[in-house]
Amino acid sequence: MKKAPILYFNPEGYSISGPKLMGRNAAGHSFLRGFARYSLVDQMRAFVEDASFGPLFSEMIHSFGSHKPVEVLQLLDSDRFNDSVLYFPGPTLVEPAWQRIPFGSDRYSLCGITHTTASTLVMDSVSSWLEAPLQNWDAIICTSQAVKATLDCILEEKKSYLNHRFKADLEFTLPQLPVIPLGICAEDFLYSNEQKIFARHQLKIDSDAIVILFTGRLSFHAKAHPLAMYQAIDQLSAKFKLVLIECGWYANEHIEKAYQDAFLQICPKAKRITLDGRISDQRSLAWAGADIFCSLSDNIQETFGLTPLEAMAAGLPVIVSDWNGYKETVRDGVDGFRIPTYLPSPGLGKIFARQHELGFIDYDRYCGVTSQLVAVNIRSTVEALERLVKDPALRTQMGQSGREHVMNNFDWKCIIPQYEELWQELDSRRQHAQASPKLHSTYAPSRSSRMDPFELFLAYPTQTINESSYLMLSYGSSMTIEEMLGRLHQLSQLQMVAFAKEVHLSLENSKVIFEFLASGPKTVSEICALTNQAHHEQLTRSLLWLMKMGFLTLT
Repeated sequence: MKKAPILYFNPEGYSISGPKLMGRNAAGHSFLRGFARYSLVDQMRAFVEDASFGPLFSEMIHSFGSHKPVEVLQLLDSDRFNDSVLYFPGPTLVEPAWQRIPFGSDRYSLCGITHTTASTLVMDSVSSWLEAPLQNWDAIICTSQAVKATLDCILEEKKSYLNHRFKADLEFTLPQLPVIPLGICAEDFLYSNEQKIFARHQLKIDSDAIVILFTGRLSFHAKAHPLAMYQAIDQLSAKFKLVLIECGWYANEHIEKAYQDAFLQICPKAKRITLDGRISDQRSLAWAGADIFCSLSDNIQETFGLTPLEAMAAGLPVIVSDWNGYKETVRDGVDGFRIPTYLPSPGLGKIFARQHELGFIDYDRYCGVTSQLVAVNIRSTVEALERLVKDPALRTQMGQSGREHVMNNFDWKCIIPQYEELWQELDSRRQHAQASPKLHSTYAPSRSSRMDPFELFLAYPTQTINESSYLMLSYGSSMTIEEMLGRLHQLSQLQMVAFAKEVHLSLENSKVIFEFLASGPKTVSEICALTNQAHHEQLTRSLLWLMKMGFLTLT
């Protein structure tokens, strides 16, 4: 490259301080630190919209140990962008592409990165790529193959509409969509035996207890619903002394109470410790004091997931859901275990997409309701957790494998060269391209950014549940039907479950299904035949909810 990349800098995108720490903030901060440390460029360059951000950029770069000179540019300095790559810590490149037009679309390249793709802001941005003056020397980095599949889905839907609307076979110029994972500074998560002993002493954890750790935002509707993890811990608490550390933060007191109530009700025999994940010292205590990491993400808002990488860097065996980016970072049976997940078939989520589009439900509720229909296999969670609890040697083996995996593939020293290789490729494409920017037709009615979430995020789960899927009772003969109905009623009253009553199944209808399955596995189609044809979609969704609650499982 002729010049160093120019990083768009707004402190909010790279800050890990403040009460509302989000994954993109942590990822941005970690990237900037990794770039300052491992980039081969001889100068650090930033583009700011507010001149006061310039000194903050310099301060942050120098705090990461870089002594390279810093150059800060503003939009009026666009002539100095020539032959560079302008990097944004997000996927919204449409406005920068239009701003580039007066200077010539071949003057420099644009590069962004995906984080959450479920929001209307991001999906609208992706949907508008076909009409924006983006070029093939621009790029949006996808952090996982699952995320790329989602973007491809939006773009294909929009292409189909445009071709149908204009009765033509249109050609489109799109940015590159390379898959490059997020990275971490792996050395931050190496703890000595002395630190581990100190952590457990500070947390008042007995030496013979097994500590299970979840880190990240504590949000049952927008991150990872804890029900599967809680139920697995409860089933093993009679045999083992288990302690759960939840290291994160709540959006409000209502959500905090929902977690407290659910754990006390589901896991009365286990101990729970909560730590504030926004405080560095408390995060260190959590990582150093843990034996096993568990994160059963089940939310369409998630795309990659940094915490499993951090856990592996800390030498912990991991239990994660087989979901989105987790599928590409954790090697099942090597670094830990990936737990199967299940999603309804495409078509069954149109009602939620439509309600969200029309404003009947907000984004949080849209994510929360759809997550209530993403089932995580509780039986597999119990089996994985029990194997690790019983076998210290297996914990050590998987922990070591995970740490080597992260050091060799996900440390920033491995990821930054992939960024720089991409930027060199974009520079080469731009240098050899024709300089006439192409404009594209507009699009709106097909609303590709408001698609059925169960179609849009089809690449996320292990498997979808359809009419031919066989379901069976999870508890078999270990629980009577009346006992199952009692437990279902109990779970349905939890705040973290009751909030999505529209996908619940009544106790009366649940009893009919439990009695029907008591004779053995049945297909979804056979179960749906018990009700009126008009209610098949609603019942199928509710079967996924019963799976999520732990009463049904796939044979």
